[in-house]
This record gives sequence, C-alpha cells and structure tokens, in this order.
Amino acid sequence: MKALIIEDEVRARDHMIKLLSTHFPQVEVVGAVGSVKESVDWISSNPAPDVIFMDVELTDGLSFDIFTKVDIPCTVVMTTAYDQYAVHAFEVNAVDYLLKPIGLPELQRAISRLSSGQAAKPSTEAVRNMLDQARKEKFLIRMNNRIVPVRTSEIAYFYSEAKNSFIVTTSGASYVMDESLDAIAGSLDPSAFFRISRSCIISEGVIDSVSRLIGGRLQATIRRGIPELTDFTVSRARVDDFLTWLER
Repeated sequence: MKALIIEDEVRARDHMIKLLSTHFPQVEVVGAVGSVKESVDWISSNPAPDVIFMDVELTDGLSFDIFTKVDIPCTVVMTTAYDQYAVHAFEVNAVDYLLKPIGLPELQRAISRLSSGQAAKPSTEAVRNMLDQARKEKFLIRMNNRIVPVRTSEIAYFYSEAKNSFIVTTSGASYVMDESLDAIAGSLDPSAFFRISRSCIISEGVIDSVSRLIGGRLQATIRRGIPELTDFTVSRARVDDFLTWLER
C-alpha cells in the first residue's frame, strides 16, 4: 500500500511517517508535502498512491482546494485538530478522518478500513459540501453569561499568546476564543485569511503595506485604527506563499 502524506507541520509529518514505518510494514510512504501547490504538483507528476493522509489546513490554504485543481484517484483520510465544524463536515459526507494528535489505535483502525476496502474516495460533491460546511461566516464568543457573534468579514486578525487564542475586529474589539489557531485556520476562507506565522492569522482586507526584513522575512503593516496586539512578521518559510496569496 503506497501512501502520500500531505501535512505542513514537520513534527506531525515525521510522527505519521514513524508510526507507519514502525507498525505498518505493508505501507510505503512515497511522498510527503506541505502545501496545496506542492500537493497539486506531486499528484500531477507521480503515479497515484493507494491512500492520501491529508491535513485540513496547509501553508497556502485548505486541503479541500486540492480537489478543485487536480483529480484525486485514490482513497483520502483527512487529518485535523479537533474542530466540531470540520468533523461534522467529514461525518455527514461519509469521509474518513483522524483527529490530531494521531495515536496508534486510531491509525490502526484507519489502516484496517483501507485494507478491507471500506474506506471510500470522497466525491466532488462531498468535497464541495465539506468546504462549505467547514468555513464559518461568524464566530460565537462566550463571555460569562453572554454570547457575542462576530462576523468573519469584521475580523482583522487572530493571534495566540500564552496558550490562549484571541480575535481582533476591524473596529478594535478583542476577544478570547475557545478554539486553537489550528482549528480556527481550518474554518477560514484561504483567499481572505493567511496564517503568516504559528501565532497569527491575518485578513487581507486590513493589510496596508508589506516591508522586507533582513533574513528574507516580511513585515506586514495593518491599517490605522486597528490595535496591533501581536507581531505581524511573516515567517521565512511562508514568504513565497504569502506573496502569491497577496497577488491573487
């Protein structure tokens, strides 16, 4: 059984490769990539694997976008940090998935389903439904006995600090969130938001300018009037994808 791993986190990718190589000698990892573009290039230029373990959030968008760019002629197992919206999207469309952090028992069940032929290839319609269901139009912020709805179109950026996640709106309001940045990123439209670093996801609509820094990194400047509560430096590994995203 030949497997392709699509995962942007190096540690998560190495963990999956180690689990497969140690416990499943019948599985051969034939490739490992970390972005939508790399995935499309790999699938377009290599023989189809038997299975793809596909993370939801990649460096340049959601993995669902891969299905709109290239035919996926094999079984797909989605992997994701826990997010009720994404998981619901998988379940209602009968798509196999694994929740992170991925453990051996969960992976054993997935491999067993693959070996028995029970795992199915997602249809184009299923992928479209998953994409629609996984992306949110608003976030519900819980504040004591109140719930504050914040529309995605009103969000300037998300950031994490001291193990907490925050949302900042274009009007300057700031809220603490329950979800992790990993889970949040998977529910956003990749054409409108970009994860410039592990600790910040920024909206295209609030970027005023971008400057180059020493060492190949970039510094985003946001519009006046929006509080700057975090660092807007684009990590070196994401610079090319960020510039491509801005040019869309």
